[in-house]
Amino acid sequence: MNVHVPQSGKRLLLSPISMAILALVAGTNVAHAAEPADAQAAAVAEQATPADASKITEVYVTATKRSTSLQKTPVAVTALNSAALDDNHVQTIQDVVNLVPGFSATGQGDHGVITMTMRGIGNDSAKTEYADPEVATFVDGIYSPRPEGATALLFDLEAIEVLRGPQGTLWGRNSTVGAVNMQTVKPEIGSNAGSFELGYGNYTRLGARGAFNIPINDTMALRVAVVHEQHDGYVAYQQPSLPTLAQQHAAADPVIAAWNTAHPGNPIGFQPLNQNLYVQGGPKYNAQDQSAARLSFLWQPSANLKWNISYEHYADRGTPNMNLLQQQRPGQDFWSALIDTAPSVKRDSHSVRSRVDYQINNDVALAYIAGYSRFNGSSTFDQDGGANPATSFTTAGAGSSGYQANNTVWSKYKNYSHELEIMSTGKRDVDWLLGLYYANEDNGIRFDIPIMNGTEQGTVSWQGSFIQPKETVDSTAAFGQATWNANDQLHLTGGFRYTSDERKNIGGTNNGWSNLDAPQIPVNPSMNPLGGGTGFSTYQHNDGVYKDHKLTGLARVSYDIDKNNMVFASVSTGYKSGGLQDGGVPYGSESLTNYEIGSKSTFLGGAVRMNNSAYYEKFKDFQFSAPVTYADGTRGLATSNAEGARIWGLETEIAAKITREDRVQFTAAYTNAKLKHLVGGSNDYVLPACTAPGITNPCLDVSGNTMPHSPKFSAQLMYQHSFALVDGTLIPRISAHYETASWLSVFNLGEPDRQKSYTRTDLGLRYDANAKWYFDAFIRNAEDAKIKTSAMNANGPWQAQYLPPRTFGINVGRSF
Repeated sequence: MNVHVPQSGKRLLLSPISMAILALVAGTNVAHAAEPADAQAAAVAEQATPADASKITEVYVTATKRSTSLQKTPVAVTALNSAALDDNHVQTIQDVVNLVPGFSATGQGDHGVITMTMRGIGNDSAKTEYADPEVATFVDGIYSPRPEGATALLFDLEAIEVLRGPQGTLWGRNSTVGAVNMQTVKPEIGSNAGSFELGYGNYTRLGARGAFNIPINDTMALRVAVVHEQHDGYVAYQQPSLPTLAQQHAAADPVIAAWNTAHPGNPIGFQPLNQNLYVQGGPKYNAQDQSAARLSFLWQPSANLKWNISYEHYADRGTPNMNLLQQQRPGQDFWSALIDTAPSVKRDSHSVRSRVDYQINNDVALAYIAGYSRFNGSSTFDQDGGANPATSFTTAGAGSSGYQANNTVWSKYKNYSHELEIMSTGKRDVDWLLGLYYANEDNGIRFDIPIMNGTEQGTVSWQGSFIQPKETVDSTAAFGQATWNANDQLHLTGGFRYTSDERKNIGGTNNGWSNLDAPQIPVNPSMNPLGGGTGFSTYQHNDGVYKDHKLTGLARVSYDIDKNNMVFASVSTGYKSGGLQDGGVPYGSESLTNYEIGSKSTFLGGAVRMNNSAYYEKFKDFQFSAPVTYADGTRGLATSNAEGARIWGLETEIAAKITREDRVQFTAAYTNAKLKHLVGGSNDYVLPACTAPGITNPCLDVSGNTMPHSPKFSAQLMYQHSFALVDGTLIPRISAHYETASWLSVFNLGEPDRQKSYTRTDLGLRYDANAKWYFDAFIRNAEDAKIKTSAMNANGPWQAQYLPPRTFGINVGRSF
């Protein structure tokens, strides 16, 4: 999806959500003559109207895989250009969500990834190869299958385009409820342009980025882009407060006696608590240390043929985000934890993306899009977060064993995809597009969970090693879409996509520690759980094959009331394949049918634009995934198909130029998302005992509960004013996000499992000098609000993941 919004025309929005209902009677036209979606920034810029200081600059998107005006595209889509991304200091998907109505993102500490929810639908367990997301992520139109892609740095982007609602026809895989496409800046023939930027902030934040266009000749050009971002961790290390030796003996001696009586061949003796087991130095949790580089090449031998290809390398050496106590222990800073597992993240990805566009004749164009990526990673994470300090080397406070680490020993995947599109071009009665798609994934992971009583010196409570050496996905699809332009006002669109998926798990095993006479030590990378002498045995084999297929489609009508107002209505479907869970047990696919009406309107000669939508979703066979304990005491990740959910909502996006110097942006969403029948269990929560057939105990009937991460109402308001100075322009800006309370899990377990309503404010001050240099000062989360994104009480006390605390800094850069 290409999006072009010149910097002088950033989208700015203003109005209460009630205007969405009134505006559903107003809108604009879908153009007959849309260009193929390959249009580069320069090509799209030629279509944009000249900048007018009193108007919102026209935005072009490729949500329909054709370059069309945002106001003439009958799809609920948010387009964020590079200037908007810079103004909001966007680095990852988690920074994007506040700019898009009905969108949220959740940090998952144990795997260090980000999961996404849109219009009330998401999957917090979509953090490994075992579960796919409902919101698909694309870069330059190429699908990024694993959630690690959402953590990657967003840099040198032309734009981000967020499509809301099922995109099962044109975009396909796992775009059940929406899709996000990041469009990188492409090389430009004949240009020597470039830019660089340096930044500094609190938590010792250091940032640097640059991009340079290198012309080769009149048919070729290169572009080089680099970025590095780092800051210290937000979470300080707590000093352990050790019990006296007498207290330790009182806690440990009965346990030691019972153990030695039961296991005379493997006795244990008392050990005093070792303060050195607690981490006191080194990198802290919630630290960033990420770098990336991209080399892009353009070859355009003729006006009809163009090839863009890029190579990108991304490296992450930061740390995972810690689960913090919601009610901190007395005398401890909120942003601190008692840590006994040092944090680490090591991730490297390599990606190649290619697109060839060929204009066959004046009526038909061909596009071939291909991508390849390879990823390797590992991480260590303190899962217990010091929730229950040890009372002795082998005992801890009530509610937890005391020590748990979640360690990704290794994780890897390779994926490649091919897509062929042929489409009509030029003005015609019927616009059509046909395509073929193939994608392959090859995933593998070893994930260890050592759980020890008291400390890592204590006895084993339970530990497992989940080894999936090869898990593959093959997906093929054929799709097509056509729009009949019945007259200049009425446009009828229909489309379909047939998808066939095959998933295989080859050699996957779940291995548990079962030999109580083996050495009592935590599982670690040097141990081979599949070999002898470690105390491990295989309790589950995960081999299996799952095949699935689905026909998804779209029917839409749009009507141009006049040149500034349009209305549209659509019915669309999305699909996410079923798969294999632990034990090779299959689970079924899930599907979504979305009924939507919308409007797009331009008022006051282009000074105000308003885009609105109202939708109703029927979500069927929701794939509910959670870590569970089986009846025999073994553990795994279980997925079952729940009945689904009913969801409806309203969304509005409004941009306004109040004066030539004053701009306002407003987005808002109302969401009502209720689960249908679901009885579920999860090891992340303390749940009551239950006897539901086929359900892991404990569990809870959550039928009728509100879906997580779906506040009833959320809104974002941004205002900026431009002061013209002698040598440049000074632009102060304020952006405020408000949302009502939202649940953090399907269980709706009370206030600790809920993020209360909050307001978060970001402030900025930018100076653009006439000499092409600038500085940008910013404060994010000015209130220093503590905003939860997930919660759990598996360790007894309630813990949560939080958005970053207050941060501030300055960037200085120059373009040439």
